[in-house]
Amino acid sequence: MAGEAARGCQQQGQATSWLCPCSPPRSSAKKMALAAALSSLRRLPATPPQSRSPPPASRLRSRPPREPRLRQPLVAASAAATAPLSASASPEDKERRKHELLRAVQETRRGFAAGPDQRAAIEEAVVAVEELAAGEGAPLDLAALDGTWRLCYTSASDVLVLFEAAERLPLLQVGQIYQKFECKDQSDGGIVRNVVRWSIENLLEDQEGATLMVSAKFVVLSKRNIFLQFEEVAVENIKISEQLQALIAPAILPRSFLSLQILQFLKTFRAQVPVSGPERRSPGGLYYLSYLDRDMLLGRSVDGGGVFIFSRAQPLL
Repeated sequence: MAGEAARGCQQQGQATSWLCPCSPPRSSAKKMALAAALSSLRRLPATPPQSRSPPPASRLRSRPPREPRLRQPLVAASAAATAPLSASASPEDKERRKHELLRAVQETRRGFAAGPDQRAAIEEAVVAVEELAAGEGAPLDLAALDGTWRLCYTSASDVLVLFEAAERLPLLQVGQIYQKFECKDQSDGGIVRNVVRWSIENLLEDQEGATLMVSAKFVVLSKRNIFLQFEEVAVENIKISEQLQALIAPAILPRSFLSLQILQFLKTFRAQVPVSGPERRSPGGLYYLSYLDRDMLLGRSVDGGGVFIFSRAQPLL
C-alpha cells in the first residue's frame, strides 16, 4: 500500500520529499547516501593509471636480469694507458719492428744519403724498437753488450763527416765501421773501441786497407747510460795493395833485405796518439743505450746528438 500511495502522489504532481509520508525518513536517506559515497571511494584505484600498458608477461620472462655496471677506477685506466709495450709485445712483434727498422735504413748508405723524410721515418722506427725496452727495469747486461757491433745507420755529424770526405776525395774509401765492447767479466764498466776500416785506392787493399781505432774506457752510470772517457787514437793493420807491393819488391827481381824490411814495417805499422795525459783532461761523452738484445744495439749520443743503429757482427781479428 505504501507503494500505491507513492505512485498516487507522483500521479498528482507532488514531489516525493521528506514531508510526504510515503518517502523514507530523512535520517535513513542520509545514511544511505553516506554508504553509497563510501562504497564509491573504495572502488577508486590507489594510484593513477599509467599512460603506457605494461609489457606482456612473456616478454618479461624472456628478458635476462641486468647486472649492475661497475665503474673502473681512474687509476686502473691510467695504468693501462701507460703500461709498457714490452710487456704486451709478442716475439713476432719484436722481430717485425726490428726488421722494419733495418729495412728503413737499407738504402741510406749508413745515413749519409738519407733525406729529411727518410730520417723522420727512421726516427719513428727507432722509437718503435726502443719502446720494447721501455718497461725493463733490469740493469745493463754487460755480458750481452760484450762483442762486436757493425754500424748500419747513424745521424751523428762526427761520423757522417767521414762519409762526406770519402765522397769528396775520389781515392779515399771508408769501409765498415764497428763498435767493439770489452766488458764480459765486468760489473760496472769496460773498454769500447770504435773501429773504422778505410783505404786509399791503388795503394791499400779495397775498403780494409787500414784501420782507424779510437779507444775509450766507459763506466755504467745508470740502467742505460754509460760515460765514455777517450784515451787513444791509433792507425794500424796496414794492408798495401798488390800494385804497391810490386813497386816495392818486383816479383821478377830477387827481394833485397831492404824491400823485405819495408814490407814488414808496413804490415806491423801502428801509429798511436794519446788523447789523455797528466796535464790534460781526457775528452768524454755520455752515451745512452736505448735498446739491446742478442742481435741489435741502439744508442744515442747525449752530448753531440745523433742516433746509432748496430747489428751483431763476427769478432774482429
